[in-house]
Amino acid sequence: MGKSSVSAMLAVTMRRLGYKVGVLDADVTGPSIPKAFGIHGKAEGSDLGLYPKQSKTGIEIMSVNLLLENDTDPVIWRGPILGNTVKQFWTDVIWGDLDFLFIDMPPGTGDVPLTVFQSIPVDGIVIVTSPQELVSMIVSKAVKMAEMMKIPVLGLVENMSYFRCPDNGKDYKIFGESHIDEIAPKHGLRVLAKLPIDPKISAACDAGMIELFDGSWFDTIGKLLAGQINPLNESEEKSMFKIAVAAEGKKVTEHFGHCVNFMLFDVENNQITKEESVDNPGHKPGFLPNFLADKGVKVIISGGMGQGAVDIFNERDVEVVTGASGDAKTAAERYLKGELKSTGSVCHEHQHHDECGE
Repeated sequence: MGKSSVSAMLAVTMRRLGYKVGVLDADVTGPSIPKAFGIHGKAEGSDLGLYPKQSKTGIEIMSVNLLLENDTDPVIWRGPILGNTVKQFWTDVIWGDLDFLFIDMPPGTGDVPLTVFQSIPVDGIVIVTSPQELVSMIVSKAVKMAEMMKIPVLGLVENMSYFRCPDNGKDYKIFGESHIDEIAPKHGLRVLAKLPIDPKISAACDAGMIELFDGSWFDTIGKLLAGQINPLNESEEKSMFKIAVAAEGKKVTEHFGHCVNFMLFDVENNQITKEESVDNPGHKPGFLPNFLADKGVKVIISGGMGQGAVDIFNERDVEVVTGASGDAKTAAERYLKGELKSTGSVCHEHQHHDECGE
């Protein structure tokens, strides 16, 4: 599963969220987007320009493979022609009123990426990596090119990060240990997703059924894109915030209001920079959510929480993540990596009414 699969699944994710989406296949010599979406036949046009083909769910697609007599015909063009072709996919294609247009780029920093950055108003870049050590140099090149072209990098997606054995549920690092958590901080970037080696994804692409893929790997990116279409408007405040973990010592507690203390973690550029423990000041109903929000907490992590506390946190624009366990700092780090998802665990038992903050 490579960058084209990532582009396709990003498009599907945003379409599922209700947005109008298109994919421009800029990998002219190795186009694979139409196959992933099960699109065949030539694109049609008029005096106004070319019309993109539509997928089953309404995603608009344009690729050189939709202009060839046979999709197996090779494209043997030199750099300038490749660049001009991609440019025309932007200027001469009648894209609809899209919310998001994803551009599937070829590997490297050659003519096509340069043309895209110079000719198309790109709002942001997602860099797709793999676990090998060599990736550090490649990522650095991509980031530096983006900086030179003044294009913001939204973050990193690690491809082929692990294989989850269907028999024992364990994760195996087939391509070696991941280095993405070391690379990302060096460039001030966020790790958006770690994608497994999943034969089902490859099979879905081969069958032209990528729109049926099932997985939550792109939830974090979806939220990022849905919240800020233009990353240039992102304020510094969003890159600095606090995470609170309801704890007993340094362990996540099962019940929010019953915790002994809160572990507070200062986060900057998606990295924990400071931690401190604050004693639980009391169990008065409705008090703790406001107490933490007033301290600047933007994320609260706990084992379980009463619905009353959840509602107050929501009113104060604090994200609630329940169902956590184990070490408090590890839970916070897993949240930052996009690995910790809320289970929606709500305490209903009468004996926990006060303790859970209801």
